[in-house]
Amino acid sequence: MKSPERRTPRINGLSFNKLIPNILTMLALCAGLTSIRFGLHGKWDMAVVGILLAGLLDGLDGRIARLLHGTSKFGAELDSLSDFISFGVAPSIVLYLWTMQGAGGLGWALVLLFSVCMALRLARFNTMLGEPDLPPWAYNFFTGVPAPAAAGLVLLPMIISLRSGEDSFFASASVNAIVLVTVSFLMVSRIPTYSGKRFRVPHEYVVPMLLLIGVLTAFLVTDPWGTITVVGILYAGSIPLSARAFRKLQKQTAELRAAEALAKENAQREMAARQDASQDALRQPPEPQV
Repeated sequence: MKSPERRTPRINGLSFNKLIPNILTMLALCAGLTSIRFGLHGKWDMAVVGILLAGLLDGLDGRIARLLHGTSKFGAELDSLSDFISFGVAPSIVLYLWTMQGAGGLGWALVLLFSVCMALRLARFNTMLGEPDLPPWAYNFFTGVPAPAAAGLVLLPMIISLRSGEDSFFASASVNAIVLVTVSFLMVSRIPTYSGKRFRVPHEYVVPMLLLIGVLTAFLVTDPWGTITVVGILYAGSIPLSARAFRKLQKQTAELRAAEALAKENAQREMAARQDASQDALRQPPEPQV
């Protein structure tokens, strides 16, 4: 009698919705690589647009993955590799082709420094994912400047030059060298910066927020480079404010924990005193009857 044939179980494929975050990550990677091509052809405005587009797509893929429940280890690794190329390699090559090659070997060393710090920053971020024993408010902050913001800050002199002209002060290699070193330090530093991942808009501010987005869009259409410059300067100015807010919350948390520990210690001492009093009462001999 022949034994019944066993059918190989079919592997269920992924739904298209779960692939959308990875598709956005691939589009961000393509945008970052295309910016290098524009830089090789001297189209600096399109090179900046490619990197900014990669930053926009990078900000969307993670949020969409959480909304569609499409997060995976594969997506996280792909996102990290895409970030390094789009925000660590592409800005370095574009800046070197634009002005840093005029500084010779020093210019190449500085753009290499930026790429190396970007790799270290992303590696540290990956190792800190899911870190336990963090207070809830700590998830509202990044450790150091995140990759897309660092790419935008390091390109800020180029963006200003695109508005004011290629012969402006910000097109010099010395200015860009200072910016490269500063942003590289901010990436690998322990300075807390706002993340915005858990940002919630109160109901009474929904309409003003939509109005602000509409005004910002109008300015982007009429004066894109000036608007992006203002946004970059505002973000750079928010870094000291985020560090101050982090230290304030950290101090409040430490005070609350100290108060809880003191209250717990006092409760333990009071309980121990009650136990000692009850034991002493049991040890006392009974009074003689008259």
